[in-house]
Amino acid sequence: MSVIKKFQVTFDCAEPERLARFWCELLGYVVPPPPAGFATWDAYWDSRPPEERGSWFACGDPTGVGPRLYFQRVPEGKVVKNRVHLDIRVGTGLVGEERLAALEAECTRVVALGAVRVQLLYDGHDSCIAMQDIEGNEFCID
Repeated sequence: MSVIKKFQVTFDCAEPERLARFWCELLGYVVPPPPAGFATWDAYWDSRPPEERGSWFACGDPTGVGPRLYFQRVPEGKVVKNRVHLDIRVGTGLVGEERLAALEAECTRVVALGAVRVQLLYDGHDSCIAMQDIEGNEFCID
C-alpha cells in the first residue's frame, strides 16, 4: 500500500492573496517566489487574462514540514460551518490554567491579525478556542 507523504489544504474564498497572507502571519508560513520569468507576483498577475488575475494564491511552511496552503477564488460566499477545520496547536503538553493562558495569548495575537474569537471551550482541564479567519472560515486554537 502506498503512503501519501505530502498534501495541501485548499480554501475556497473571495480574496485569495489577502486570505493567504493572513494565514502566513498566523502560522509563520511564507509566500513562495513568483513563477519563473517574473520578478514579482504583480508582474505575473499582470501577464494573465483579466478573469484569471488574483484567482489563486498559495503559501507554505518555510521548513517544508507542514502542508502547503492553497487559496482559490470562488463566486459564492461562505454559507455554512466548515466540515473540516485546522487546529492551531499552541497548548500541546499544557494543562489547566497554564494551557488556558497559552491559548488566550495566541488568541489575542490572532485577533489583532483580523480573526474573530467565537467561543472558549474549557472544562477546567482541557480547552480550545473556536475562531474564524478574516473570511469566516472556522479554526481552533488548541
